[in-house]
Amino acid sequence: MPTKAEIKRLSKPIKVKIRKGDKVRIIAGKDKGQEGFVAAVSAKEGKVIILKDNPENPEQPLPLNVVVKHRKARTQGERSARIMIPAPIHISNVMVLDPKTGEPTRVGKKIVDGKKVRFAKKSGQVIVEVPITSDNK
Repeated sequence: MPTKAEIKRLSKPIKVKIRKGDKVRIIAGKDKGQEGFVAAVSAKEGKVIILKDNPENPEQPLPLNVVVKHRKARTQGERSARIMIPAPIHISNVMVLDPKTGEPTRVGKKIVDGKKVRFAKKSGQVIVEVPITSDNK
C-alpha cells in the first residue's frame, strides 16, 4: 500500500521548465559542458534526450550522452554491431541557454500581453517557443 507521501507526490502535476526544441547545456555528467537541443522530454520520469547539430549531415543530428548497445547477429548472413544510442539525462543536469547571451540560465514564467510565457532569468528576455511540426515529432 502506498504511503501518504507517495500519494501526495503522485497527485501533483509535474512541473517541467524544459521543453522540446530548447537549446540546453549539460551541467553534470560525462558530457558536461556540451550544448545541444532537447529532442524528447519525459516529465513523469524527469528526463530528457539531447541531440546536437551534425555539421556533416544536418538531417541526422548526433546524440549526446551516448551509450553503446551490442547487437548480436540473428541470422548467419547478418553481422553483429555496436549501436550508439542516446541515453536520457535527468532534467536537473541540464540548463536552458539564454537567448541573448548564450549562457545557462534559470527559467521563469510571466504574463505578457495576456499570455503566459517563459523567460530567461539572467537577461529577462522571453524564450521563444519552437513550433512543433510533423517533421519534429
